[in-house]
Amino acid sequence: MKIDLTDTTASKVNKALVQGRRAIGSPAVGMVLTLVIVTDEENAYDSLRAASEASREHPSRTLVVIKRAARSPRDRTSSRLDADVRVGADAGTGETIVLRLYGDVLNHAQSVVLPLLLPDAPVVVWWPVNAPLDPANDPLGALAQRRVTDTYAAEQPIHELAARAETYTPGDTDLSWTRITPWRSMLAAALDQVSCKVTAAEVEGEEFNPSCELLGMWLADRLAVPVTRSLSSGPGLTSVRLETDCGPIVLDRADGSLATLSVQGQPDRAVALKRRETAELIAEELRRLDPDDTYASALKYGVDRLGEADSAKTVPSVASPAEAASASASASAAAASGTKKAAKSPARKASSGPDSGTSKAASK
Repeated sequence: MKIDLTDTTASKVNKALVQGRRAIGSPAVGMVLTLVIVTDEENAYDSLRAASEASREHPSRTLVVIKRAARSPRDRTSSRLDADVRVGADAGTGETIVLRLYGDVLNHAQSVVLPLLLPDAPVVVWWPVNAPLDPANDPLGALAQRRVTDTYAAEQPIHELAARAETYTPGDTDLSWTRITPWRSMLAAALDQVSCKVTAAEVEGEEFNPSCELLGMWLADRLAVPVTRSLSSGPGLTSVRLETDCGPIVLDRADGSLATLSVQGQPDRAVALKRRETAELIAEELRRLDPDDTYASALKYGVDRLGEADSAKTVPSVASPAEAASASASASAAAASGTKKAAKSPARKASSGPDSGTSKAASK
């Protein structure tokens, strides 16, 4: 059942909800939380569909807040609220209210949402796109126990991760972190099967993919080892390699669906590791509403520190033209005289380069 309200108020929306429940013969409210989706018109349909599928596991009242930009100066001075109330089969297993805000009411969205929240029930706010830099201090975010963002949808995901670390508040989370839950579970299970010490790690995936950075920060934070970030054509996260004193552990997923887990001394195993839809990610986040301390620790490790470790390990030093000419002359002289001492000298210099510092860090 759908009820369209034009130029309405939050009070009239509540009355329409009660009338709709009575009309379909279900006056009781059996929902466990309120999910507030803050989005634009372009992404509203996909976000609402994902929330509707997640409501099968978590019956909820879904409030979709769409801020409509005014087309003319005259429209900006007037305020209007339009609502689309859906109950019954049109709203999945809960209730859905689509709110379109115009004019000055855009700056007071929390005043519209507050009367529509379920009493004595948790509140989750989700920004599919255009999330604020500080979700906890956002007027709508301040109403919630859990605030869900997605750095993958940002124009500069890596810079967005750094901003999230600076403004992190318990209750914040990121769908880019949720995407790597199966990877973290698989890697933890693989390490439980061996009694080896991890000395280094490598994370391979698409460029500007925040999930890859978060997985690297999680490994660096938990294992206290240097982590190298390498690039691939995707899709998404493609491979993780853990170097141990018993041999490498490799989790490789080249096609975005089926992965291969390789552990030294054991046969290779095929594991299902498909890329999940947004509905599955939201459903996972709604299963727990307490602060995610593991995410907080990995996020605060810092994407900048991860980048410094990568550059220290993967970028070789570049000699000046004079040094290069001198080295070339020395090598020619060594070849002519046939002395072994001159031939071994460059190897000793290479051993004191960046790689030796990395190995010392790994041994610590």
